[in-house]
Amino acid sequence: MSSLSDGLQFPIDPATQKSSSSNVGKEIVAEALSTVDNQTAKQVLNEKNWRKNYPIYFKALVENGIKSVNHPITIAKQGLHKAQHSFDFFRHGQRYSLKDVMNVPITEHIQTITLKGHAQTQPEWFVPYHGQNLKGAALLKQIQVWEDTGIIESSHAQALREAIAHPEWFDLSDRTMVLFGAGSEAGPLTWLSQWKANIIAIDLPNERVWERILKTIQGGNATLYAPSFGKIDDVQNIQELKTKLGANLLTQIPEITQWLCDNPHKLDLASIAYLDGEKHVRVSMAMDSIMSHISEQKPDSSLMYMCTPTDVYAVPKEVIYGATEKNQQRSKLETLLSKSIATVSMQHFFQNNDQQLIHSDNGQAYGIADCLVVEQGPNYALAKRIQQWRATLARHEGQHVSINIAPSTTTHSVTKNPLLKAAFNGASLFNVEAFHPETTNAIMAALWIHDLRNPDSVSNPKTTMLHPLELMMEGANHGGLWRVAYLARTALPFAAIYGFATDKLPIKKVFKKLKK
Repeated sequence: MSSLSDGLQFPIDPATQKSSSSNVGKEIVAEALSTVDNQTAKQVLNEKNWRKNYPIYFKALVENGIKSVNHPITIAKQGLHKAQHSFDFFRHGQRYSLKDVMNVPITEHIQTITLKGHAQTQPEWFVPYHGQNLKGAALLKQIQVWEDTGIIESSHAQALREAIAHPEWFDLSDRTMVLFGAGSEAGPLTWLSQWKANIIAIDLPNERVWERILKTIQGGNATLYAPSFGKIDDVQNIQELKTKLGANLLTQIPEITQWLCDNPHKLDLASIAYLDGEKHVRVSMAMDSIMSHISEQKPDSSLMYMCTPTDVYAVPKEVIYGATEKNQQRSKLETLLSKSIATVSMQHFFQNNDQQLIHSDNGQAYGIADCLVVEQGPNYALAKRIQQWRATLARHEGQHVSINIAPSTTTHSVTKNPLLKAAFNGASLFNVEAFHPETTNAIMAALWIHDLRNPDSVSNPKTTMLHPLELMMEGANHGGLWRVAYLARTALPFAAIYGFATDKLPIKKVFKKLKK
């Protein structure tokens, strides 16, 4: 756990003199549920094995959210309110509640360093995929394949087709785009740097990270605005710049917020920073604090989030029908083997996906795609849920919000976990596709632009939705996880075994026969 030091921290328990991310997580989820399902909220607080059983309660958030069009707003308001009151911010030994962070005296003002790209090229979009740069007819064909095989939802496919049909959307010289965690491997920096964007990049003071950011900008046609707390003699010298740029989202919340509020332009704010473990919750709260304060001062700002496919979501009933169909289309051998393993393991493995529909008070029925992976942990789930809550509430209050589910991607932060790496390698066993970072980056960057440019996108608060949770349903690229015949986490060990084995043994043909 985090030590008592400057910046955003989990609170210290006076009795133990330690902080507990589990206790804070339980309290936030319980508060979010308290009005819509008080009994489950009490169970959350009494849960003894949060690390193992947290998926039960995150699913309850979605299940209760579906039942009424008002519930997602209530859940989001209460969850965010509790979260804002659950963290501390320290500076020079002085403790502040995170909700009061903007009262912290600003000791240093951020200087803006400007760097323009050298390229004269016009904006262009394509999708790197299996060694090819797909565009035009070739890209349309691949989009159709992904849609037909259930890798992406139809709304995602349609958004990509719209992007192909509107190349003029990609000239971003009229947009000022703020990237929190600009150096993120799954982020859109590379593409924005080729689309004439005005990019405000925020990342830690780290020479390696900033050298990559600076070289990316120099090689493109965009303009970079970077934070610095020190004097820089030569703003064209990358070797000097990389040592003096950067701002810390965890320790410099007031300074970053003020710097961005002082910017005269309309801002598109992208929450893409990632840190491991409990730090992910803290950086999510830091970004949320900054973005909510900016939104109050600059209400025309837009918000952007990327969701993980390994979470639990409300889904259209068509997804449930698709998962049911996949279940019914299994070969006799696969059905027999999976049932046998499920029985022997007492339903720990190959548990059937929940195919029940839940009726909402809007007259519609929705399903649940529970793709949570226990190994990723409750901190990861909470960090992403906080972002969904903010997106839901901000759009409800009239703000433009782009939030889309990105596919499972073989980034370093994922593949450094051996189990997840092997599972992604073996995902094809269950008709799931894990994307390479360059493919995901291209797709998700284009989807963000679609959401900003297309007035009919659900990101636009003027576009009618039947249910607030449809904001996350639209535009989903889950890589096929929503339509897997089994509860994803109960099939994960076998995908991992398959992934390990395919690296060592020629067994793909055997498994293909099994699936026929």
